[in-house]
Amino acid sequence: MKKLYRSETDKKIAGVCGGIAEYLNVDSTIVRLIWVLAVLFAGTGVLAYIICALIIPDRPPLADDSGVVDDRGDS
Repeated sequence: MKKLYRSETDKKIAGVCGGIAEYLNVDSTIVRLIWVLAVLFAGTGVLAYIICALIIPDRPPLADDSGVVDDRGDS
């Protein structure tokens, strides 16, 4: 089952758009453009981003077979 996490590698502010793009398997630029349009036209984008940044968890560090923790966030 896929889980939504904030991106550690594709982030500009808090990794929300990058994480959503990884979850949906789309380019993060498209998600960012949609978010900017939501800010400009609906006015709810900033509040939604702040809420998402607080609610969406960071990606947990991955451990390989040797027990070494990989904190880069990529899989």
